[in-house]
Amino acid sequence: MAAMLHPLMPHATAAWLVDNSALTFEQIAQFCGLHILEIQAIADDTAATKLTGRDPIRAGELTQDELDRAQANPDHVLKLSRQPEQSRRTSGPRYTPVSKRQDKPDGILWIIKNHPEITDGQISKLIGTTKNTIAAIRDKSHWNYANLQPRDPVTLGLTSQREMDALVTAAAKKAGIATEIDPAKLGEERAALIEQLQAERIAAALLAEQIANGEVPVPNAGPGTALEQGEALFRR
Repeated sequence: MAAMLHPLMPHATAAWLVDNSALTFEQIAQFCGLHILEIQAIADDTAATKLTGRDPIRAGELTQDELDRAQANPDHVLKLSRQPEQSRRTSGPRYTPVSKRQDKPDGILWIIKNHPEITDGQISKLIGTTKNTIAAIRDKSHWNYANLQPRDPVTLGLTSQREMDALVTAAAKKAGIATEIDPAKLGEERAALIEQLQAERIAAALLAEQIANGEVPVPNAGPGTALEQGEALFRR
């Protein structure tokens, strides 16, 4: 079953729908992928500051006809008009934050040790480094080689798991290396991911419920409103 798509900014979209439509809280919650108690909190304005709404119609994520149908029928489930735009990499070298640049050699060493089929050019594009640096690590002439530790570049935040997997698959295919997916392992990873996401959703919903019931004070520490902090907790 395909995952249901939701607006790019669910809380801001929910705030707009609460203020500008006659939808039920349940309809808004389903469309935005939020807990109904979060919608109640937005409607009651229990956050420290009013959440700025985001118009899903102007954003192209909802049509006026679809909104009208849902307002006329409380049982109608809103459908997203289009998937939110995903970030795309631009041409040119990958930008790496200064705080992570010192981790690049460790990531390069990990790839060299674990995936020797990946070429220097592919590593250079993936991590955003020079071929000279990669060559120096390969032949152990790098100035700091003695202190390097092979660490997964995904864990280091130098690339995404999707990009890493795609590169490994492409390199293995080009090198004539057979790559087979273990169904059992894939199932275990999928089950673990689902369990983690469910736990995160429950934690975020609990936070919103506690705030709505006045069981916990609105946090003063950290940026954003309490609802935004709940959303940040959900994304962890």
